[in-house]
Amino acid sequence: MSATPSLYTGSIRIIDVEDAHVAHNYHPLPVVIAKGEGVWVTDVEGKRYLDLLSAYSALNFGHGHPALLAAATEQLGRLTLTSRAYHNDRLGVFAAALAKLCGKDLVLPMNTGAEAVETGIKVARAWAYRVKGVTPDAATVVVANGNFHGRTTTIVGFSDDPQARDDFGPYAAGFVSVPFGDAAAIEAAITPDTAAVLLEPIQGEGGVVIPPVGYLRAVREICDRHNVLFIADEIQSGLGRVGETFACDREGVVPDLYLLGKALGGGILPVSAVVGNADVLGVIRPGEHGSTFGGNPLAAAVGLRVVEMLDTGEFQRRASALGEHLEAKLDELVGHGVTTVRIAGLWAGVDIDPAYGTGREIAEKLLARGVLVKDTHGQTIRIAPPLVIRATELDWAVEQLKLVLAD
Repeated sequence: MSATPSLYTGSIRIIDVEDAHVAHNYHPLPVVIAKGEGVWVTDVEGKRYLDLLSAYSALNFGHGHPALLAAATEQLGRLTLTSRAYHNDRLGVFAAALAKLCGKDLVLPMNTGAEAVETGIKVARAWAYRVKGVTPDAATVVVANGNFHGRTTTIVGFSDDPQARDDFGPYAAGFVSVPFGDAAAIEAAITPDTAAVLLEPIQGEGGVVIPPVGYLRAVREICDRHNVLFIADEIQSGLGRVGETFACDREGVVPDLYLLGKALGGGILPVSAVVGNADVLGVIRPGEHGSTFGGNPLAAAVGLRVVEMLDTGEFQRRASALGEHLEAKLDELVGHGVTTVRIAGLWAGVDIDPAYGTGREIAEKLLARGVLVKDTHGQTIRIAPPLVIRATELDWAVEQLKLVLAD
């Protein structure tokens, strides 16, 4: 039985309906977005907001980018899904372009970021047994404290965030956690059974935590010396966000496997991938891993256009230049309600002085002023606008934050 349209009009009523019928696995800000264009979204009552979250970097190119909509619309009229039981005419072209962007041979397409991480873990274990010669069922993966790689039961098992981990066990064995940013701790954790080191080059959910300069280079050297795979989770940090194509590029480092997602789908649909060379990713055999929707023609068409847009370097350059502009503006707030600013490209973690409120409280006050951000870990707000944002829009957003802190 369908409800009358009036049942769902007005933001308060819509939120009430959602609360009544959607599981409470999120705590959204009290705004109901109805449409978006570029860096701006509009709620059901017609109020506009500057989007500084970009759906956790899934909207790197903004809402409704014309080139991405055109790619999706054209493909919608042709073919959307075949499963991998058959070939389709879009997947190979997309995979070739993405592999070239990454400097690798092969692409294993999936849908969500968590699927990419799970796939990377499976590949690393298979490589350990079939190539490195690790004893069956003994392979381990070194991970970092403060990580966020997704929310499957395997992944939350090696999280140290109680909110993500508590009450979801028992957990899978085979993971060893060390402090993030400490290369010596990684080396100390490696044994003959170690298959891989799995890291976010920058920890996004942790509050845009940037490791010391030289850390990624040290990790690469350690992995090479011990015959261990280096897996870089670039799901949030990759595809232009930090002013380079990948966060690993900031140190000239190439991992054995890239884990990609979010922006790869252009903000239109979920697209993820594991990208690596044949000597690693080639260990997976037919029937051992898959996805009904992974590599579907619609996803491949949109993903191909994303790669083509990144090939120009325009978005990387914008993120770099505008990130420097944003950093200068945010630094002015340190000591005036802000304790610390961490920034890489157009991706910032801003720690709020507890005397001025929690991150959630500041996010709600910014919402009232037409700016959308999201809090994390109590006192931090994250800023990650679409890469198409203008300097004047960043200035306006920082001015709103300044006014909120002054209140």
